[in-house]
Amino acid sequence: MDEIKDRVGSESKHVLMVPYQSQGHINPLLNFSKRLSSKGVRVTIVISIFMSKSMHRLTSTTLPDSIHFETISDGYDQGGFAKVDSIATSLSRFEAIGSKNLRELIQKYDSSDHPINCIVYDNVLPWALDVAKEFGIVGASFLTQMCGVKYIYYNVYHGLLKLPISSTTPLSFPGFPLLELKDMPSFVNEPSSYPAYLELVMNQYINIHKADFILVNSFYKLEDQVVDSMSELFPVLTIGPTVPSFHLDKRVPNDTGNDLNVHQLDSSANAWLKTKPTGSVVYVSFGSIVSMNKEQMEEIALGLKGSGFNFLWVITGLEKKKLSQELFDEMCEGGKGLVMNWIHQLEVLSNQAIGCFITHCGWNSTIEAMSLGVPLVAMPQWTDQPTVAKFIEDVWKVGLRVKANENGIMKREEIEFCLRQVMEKDIGKELRINAMKWRELAIEAVSEGGTSDNNINEFVKNIIRL
Repeated sequence: MDEIKDRVGSESKHVLMVPYQSQGHINPLLNFSKRLSSKGVRVTIVISIFMSKSMHRLTSTTLPDSIHFETISDGYDQGGFAKVDSIATSLSRFEAIGSKNLRELIQKYDSSDHPINCIVYDNVLPWALDVAKEFGIVGASFLTQMCGVKYIYYNVYHGLLKLPISSTTPLSFPGFPLLELKDMPSFVNEPSSYPAYLELVMNQYINIHKADFILVNSFYKLEDQVVDSMSELFPVLTIGPTVPSFHLDKRVPNDTGNDLNVHQLDSSANAWLKTKPTGSVVYVSFGSIVSMNKEQMEEIALGLKGSGFNFLWVITGLEKKKLSQELFDEMCEGGKGLVMNWIHQLEVLSNQAIGCFITHCGWNSTIEAMSLGVPLVAMPQWTDQPTVAKFIEDVWKVGLRVKANENGIMKREEIEFCLRQVMEKDIGKELRINAMKWRELAIEAVSEGGTSDNNINEFVKNIIRL
């Protein structure tokens, strides 16, 4: 009865989601929206004109009637956000045009039966919080990366960690393992190489103290000590993992997959996987953004070939051109390998044929794999990925990190070594046991009465326009 009363009380609540315009940022907010919808909240998600034309909708899922999309201009309707100008210019233009359109959107709904009560904004778009405060609307910052990375950025922003880091002594933070320079986010490790991105991640703290909520796509037991440390600085609510409910607690109807993709999905991998024994396939994917040089791509290919394991490698069109057809043919000879442009990752990760996942350690891929109990081979490239890789190997103990040489290249021998450890050795069994433990804890977090479920309920209860 109480659950019915809570749901009725939520029906008049309307949340506006404002994501950073890329797949890896939109889908977590969309998955969170489905959780809110299941609790009776109406949700409208803001998508740029370019992204609305570029993204493919997953046809196997049906969104609830209480989730809607609004399309606005970010100033790059033809070429895409951050494709034409520098990242700094793109963000500045998006702030000017996006904030104007956001105000008009709020005013539009003010004249309807569903006024906006709350704005949940991607943490790298702090101007959305300023707009929320103009209208007396609850503002919630949504952190799309792990708490640990955000804690490091907070220390840099407030001058507690000075850049560039000159000491070779490992760095210590509450709740962290000791971090060497190679374990730090790339914007901190090499600040001069990524000045615009460093500014982007620093700006999230400009007004975060004004946010009514700080929501994190993680779950408490995954980062308990770090969450406790951050909570001493500002209130943090873990509401993740934002993995579709079908793969976890199954409480949200029709929530089976990530609904939006920048590439057309190919489902033919399922038939191929059915022909492979349990735990025999190495799944390889580096996400929708990472681009590697030709040498690194060849080392991965030769490492896979040398290992002799079955593999499924997702390579987008431009990346595929870095490898010769001859090498592809050699790798895939005898049905050992399958190379595809884009697949439904959650379906693949949940397939019993998958033995491990070679990943760039993007946060979405990492938390999806852990939520499905899949061990990892970590090949971090940039941004938050080195820090995530450190936790994968030394804290969560669900994978091994491939060592890079003095030129930053992860050689075929190292890749093959890690694959053999995970797929054949006793350590691989331990990693698999640990991965399943984290899966169980992820399910516990989002199930009724779990930490994330309770935090979402707390958030919903306080969506009240001032």
